Amino acid sequence: MSVRKIKAWSAALALSVLCAPSMAAWPDDQTIELVVGFAPGGGTDLMARALVPFLEKKLGGKARIVVVNKPGAGGEISTAYLARAKPDGYTVGFINVPGFVFIPMYKQASYKTDDVRIIARVVDDPAVLMVRSDAKNRTIPAILEALKKDPGSLSFATSGRGTSGHQALLKIESAANVKGTDIAFKGAGEFKSALIGGHVDFAIASVGEYLAGYGDMKTITPVAVMNPTRVSAIPNVPTIDESGIKVRVTSERAIAGPKALPDDIANRFQQAIKDTIADPAFVATVKNDAAVLAYMSGADFTKSLEVIREELKPLVAAMK
Repeated sequence: MSVRKIKAWSAALALSVLCAPSMAAWPDDQTIELVVGFAPGGGTDLMARALVPFLEKKLGGKARIVVVNKPGAGGEISTAYLARAKPDGYTVGFINVPGFVFIPMYKQASYKTDDVRIIARVVDDPAVLMVRSDAKNRTIPAILEALKKDPGSLSFATSGRGTSGHQALLKIESAANVKGTDIAFKGAGEFKSALIGGHVDFAIASVGEYLAGYGDMKTITPVAVMNPTRVSAIPNVPTIDESGIKVRVTSERAIAGPKALPDDIANRFQQAIKDTIADPAFVATVKNDAAVLAYMSGADFTKSLEVIREELKPLVAAMK
C-alpha cells in the first residue's frame, strides 16, 4: 500500500471514530424518558417525579429526565413499551413487583420478564386496605363476616388486574374463603375520588400511597397492613395477621431498561439511584415514602424474582 493510501485510510478511520456515537457521551442533550405504568397521582408516579431532579444531578452531564405515563393493564402496557425501546439509555421505566412477574404467569402477556434489564430496586412498600371512616364495616372481622353472608357484596378498588392490590384481594379471599368484587382502575391516583365519593367500598394501595394521598384525611381510615409487622410510618394500624389471617403483599418498585442496555449505562444509572436514595435531601423530599425506601442492586433484585415467582404459583393456579 502506498504512503498516500495509508494516510488517506488513516484519516478516514480517524474521522469515522470522531463521528461515531459514543456511549461515554451519555447522557447528552437527548431527553431520558422515565416511564410509569400507572396514572398520575399514584405512588409510582409520585416517586418517579420526586426522583427526577436528583437523578439528573447524580448522572451529571446534560442529563434531562421526563416522566411519561403509560397507564393500563396493571402496568403491562408500559413494560411492553420499555422492552421494545432502543437500548441506548434514553428510555428507562418503573416495573412494579409482584405484578411484573404475575401478569405473564396467568395470561399471554405482551412481554416476558427477561425482556428488560433491572437496574435497581427503589421501594418495598406494603399494601394497606382503606375504607371511608363512616363505613359500616371498618374492621377485618366485620368485612369477612359481611362477605361470608353475601359473597361479592363489597367492592375493592385496585390499580388493575395482576397488581399488588389485586393480589392482596385474591389472598384475602383464599385465606378466609370469601369473595369480594374487584374494581380495576389505572392507578391509586385514579381510584381516590371513587373511594372518597363512596363509589367503592374499599381500596387497596401501598402504605406510601396512603400517606401521600390520604394521610391527612379524617374521612379515610386504614383498616390493616398486609405485612407481618406493623409499619413504623402508621404504627396504630394493625396488621391483617392480627385479625387471624396471614396475608403478605408488598409493592416493590424498581427501575429497569431494555434487555440489551449496555453495562456502562446500567451501572451508571444504578449508582445514581443508590446515591439518590442515600441523599438526606431526597429522603426529606419523599417523607411519606421514607419508611419504605429500600435500595437493592439490579442483579440482587433480579435473583429475588425467582422466589416471588414460586410464591405466586398458587394464586395463578387458583385463577385458572
